Amino acid sequence: MAETAPRGERLNIGLFGRRNVGKSSLLNALCGQSVSIVSNTAGTTTDAVAKIYELIPVGPVTFFDTAGIDDIGEVGEKRVQATRRILYKSDIAVIVSDGCFGDFEKALIKTAKDLKIPFVLVFNKADILPESDVSFDFPFIRVSAEKKTNIEELKEILKSLVPDYVKNAPPLLHDLIKKGDTVICVCPIDTSAPKGRLILPQVQAIRDILDAQAFAYTVQNAEDCKNVINNMKTPPALVVTDSQLIRQVKDAVSPSIPLTTFSTLFARYKGDLKKLCEGAEKLKNLKDGDKILIAEACSHHVQEDDIARVKIPAVVKKACGKNISFDFAAGIDFPADLEKYALVIHCGGCMLSRLETLRRLNECSARGVPVTNFGIALSAAQGILDRVVEPLMTDKK
Repeated sequence: MAETAPRGERLNIGLFGRRNVGKSSLLNALCGQSVSIVSNTAGTTTDAVAKIYELIPVGPVTFFDTAGIDDIGEVGEKRVQATRRILYKSDIAVIVSDGCFGDFEKALIKTAKDLKIPFVLVFNKADILPESDVSFDFPFIRVSAEKKTNIEELKEILKSLVPDYVKNAPPLLHDLIKKGDTVICVCPIDTSAPKGRLILPQVQAIRDILDAQAFAYTVQNAEDCKNVINNMKTPPALVVTDSQLIRQVKDAVSPSIPLTTFSTLFARYKGDLKKLCEGAEKLKNLKDGDKILIAEACSHHVQEDDIARVKIPAVVKKACGKNISFDFAAGIDFPADLEKYALVIHCGGCMLSRLETLRRLNECSARGVPVTNFGIALSAAQGILDRVVEPLMTDKK
């Protein structure tokens, strides 16, 4: 079911337009159920409404019904800002109009083009609008959310707009193994592990191993990993470890056995492995007084041995030997003042879509700030980066 798909694995489709053009009615028509409150009163939708939906054959998507882009007043301006944040993270934009093609619609289209977001212009309320022979050099369609006219045709347009970075997304790890291989996953169960379950990157990696018709062998620590390997007739095709244990696992695993980390896999899967490795080079050139931003895409209770606020700063300080400081950011908003940082160390992005992750990396690059991720930073700071990246640089099939 679409609802069970991780947030970062769902395509984001945002509905944008002026107040009272029928965005909420259109969302309800697309999903075939009442999701958003519909009213003739302008400004009924305040906070964005998210609806998870299975768009066959694309897969799970999240539709976002947003506040009107023409909202007014102090609170209205905040709603507009929230709408723009949804646009920024959308994989596809649905720009809704009630027949008018004015400054607001043109501005939305310009923003979508500037951000390279595929979009469709939807003239809603076709059942009460006069016929028109207007045409555009981009996708558009006339629909009636009220009468359910052309809703299926709109879905077909949405399917055609799925971006290449989604259709041709890099694999997680199944290209590194073949049917019948064994992969050892080192998944520590410590105070930071969620109660009763594994963290998302570990779950996704194990599922990808199973999809490759290979065998996933899961252990908790380096010693168990070593014991399992010693008892195997054939060495594992790959060992994947939590980045926090990379040094211990490296010492336990023969150099002849490919070794990587979950974060390194996600660097390729969600982001740009080359850029993140290049960013880690900054660790060698830090100076006294430099400031580093450690950014997480999700918010959680800070643990005593928190990887972002405790472990990474300790490892980085030890490696560089400089008097440096750290700022921390968590959640969906990315700091605007990136230029003051010598380096950004980002989480693996399991809760972000590939687009959101790439946008954050590109924003850092545009500001001239090197960026890397948690696992690559930990591996680089301990002199192990070349080894954990090597399996991803070689075709194992």
